[in-house]
Amino acid sequence: MRALDGVGSTPRSGVGAARWYRPDDDLTLPDRPDPASVDADAELERYEAARDAVRAALRDARDRTAERVGEGEAAVFEAHEGFLDDPTIIEDVEAAIRDGTPAEHAVAGRFDEAVDQFEAMEGRMAERADDLRDVRDRLLRALLAGTSEADAASDADFGESPGAVAARSPADLGALPEGTVLLAERLTPSDTAALDSDAIAGIATVEGGRTSHAAIIARSLAIPAVVGVGADLDAIAAGETVLVDGDAGTVVVDPDEGRRAAALESGPDAIRERVETADGRPVEVAANVGGEAELAPAAERGADGIGLFRTEFLFVDREAAPTEEEQFEAVTAALSAFPDDRVVVRTLDVGGDKPVPYLDLPDEPNPFLGRRGIRLSLDEHADLFETQLRALLRAAATDHGDGLAVMFPLVTRVEEVERAVATVESVAADLADEGVAHAVPELGAMVETPAAAFLADALAERLDFLSVGTNDLAQYVMAADRGNDAVADHHDPLHPAVLRALDRATAAVEGTDAWVGMCGEMAGDPALTELLVGLGFDELSMSAVTVPEVKRRVREVDADAARSLAADAVACETRAEVLDVLGLDEREA
Repeated sequence: MRALDGVGSTPRSGVGAARWYRPDDDLTLPDRPDPASVDADAELERYEAARDAVRAALRDARDRTAERVGEGEAAVFEAHEGFLDDPTIIEDVEAAIRDGTPAEHAVAGRFDEAVDQFEAMEGRMAERADDLRDVRDRLLRALLAGTSEADAASDADFGESPGAVAARSPADLGALPEGTVLLAERLTPSDTAALDSDAIAGIATVEGGRTSHAAIIARSLAIPAVVGVGADLDAIAAGETVLVDGDAGTVVVDPDEGRRAAALESGPDAIRERVETADGRPVEVAANVGGEAELAPAAERGADGIGLFRTEFLFVDREAAPTEEEQFEAVTAALSAFPDDRVVVRTLDVGGDKPVPYLDLPDEPNPFLGRRGIRLSLDEHADLFETQLRALLRAAATDHGDGLAVMFPLVTRVEEVERAVATVESVAADLADEGVAHAVPELGAMVETPAAAFLADALAERLDFLSVGTNDLAQYVMAADRGNDAVADHHDPLHPAVLRALDRATAAVEGTDAWVGMCGEMAGDPALTELLVGLGFDELSMSAVTVPEVKRRVREVDADAARSLAADAVACETRAEVLDVLGLDEREA
């Protein structure tokens, strides 16, 4: 029995037979011909056809990932499409082709250069190199496909070109045998999203970090994962029995019976009851949900309700907006899944990175700073907002409706909250006039902009709760588009500026009847649980797979010590100082 150390990505364990995944084996480029013999026009046509095939494959991957995992995780494929259409990359590839370089060599050369640039950086920027690899490899497979007439004929039987087929994943990762522990140099988001979570016992990679897109998708799929193990992983032979402990961050080869039994019982076990810190402070640990299929897994893992119910899933992948009745049924299903807990529903949050074609959203040069969230609900889409509120107020009057809470996204002004609350009151009056059973639920606002953080005290006076969305808050505080990998290193929830915004939001509810929660990716990192408790959060909401581990960590926290830790972190001036205070290294953060 030997153990290898890495970074735990998903706090679960699994045991199975090792199987190596080496997708680069089918990406051997042919020898480069004499430039004078290259037909540049033909190569440019091949390159454009490959880009079209990859674009279609990325959109298909995005839709499948949104359905299986969630809208947030699926957004990575929109970023990949941005790489595909990056004008500087396109110009450089086309210039190389015109100089006599075959399309596949031009693509490999330009993307390899970009990958090297990302890997020379630190932290999240280095992890984004895998996203570039994903796009590069899809393009290369599309360009290298169809060299065999038999292959081309076979693919044609299904109505697809060889390039279109090859632009998808290089192997059927969704059909691996049950009990597989997948080993790889690294996994791309496309690779990970294709995995069957019921069959895969675990993942271990040589490279990679906890905040890579592939690791985030693995967590959402509840697949035990350890990343960044290093070259020692290469010594594991196919077929060996391997234990992946995503909690401890270890990979154990040929584990003894005791280790195997412990792993097979692992989760960690769901903690059904609510938890409190070691000195008695209660903290709710809830789940983020992006569709009805995620309700049962969240309940099974002991979530104290739903801290973020994303209603966008009701509006995407269809030709018209959902009816009031459809929305009512979806919300009552969530309430029934958590009859004794709170269910926080976010009103429609589209725009920015969440396009919905039939809503005719404005085409803006900077959509993250444009018409999205509550801005659309109070103006262009006031009718959709009122229909949604009718469904929500009706749901609040059902058997389990007293647990319903409703929050408004992208609030930046007190006036927006006042208008939103007035709209709720108007809808309630209409339902009363119609004799329709209804109730007004708890009302809250998302704190995901600096404006909301600075106005948090005024918002708390007018509302029942605040919920911090750290993904967007970090984006706006740091002026770093969270979908732009070129500034990924700036999109940092542990930057002192972001921590100070969090501190301001939690301080705003002190001495009021309001409560404050967090529903961003940060809430689900067990390494940050003590910090968040110390900052004063009453509720933490996350991907369901991390609920048991965060509950366990809450029980270990001393609230007084956590407050001191948080104060020290907020006083820091650099990320390095924050990591030092928290006792974390760069790989763990």
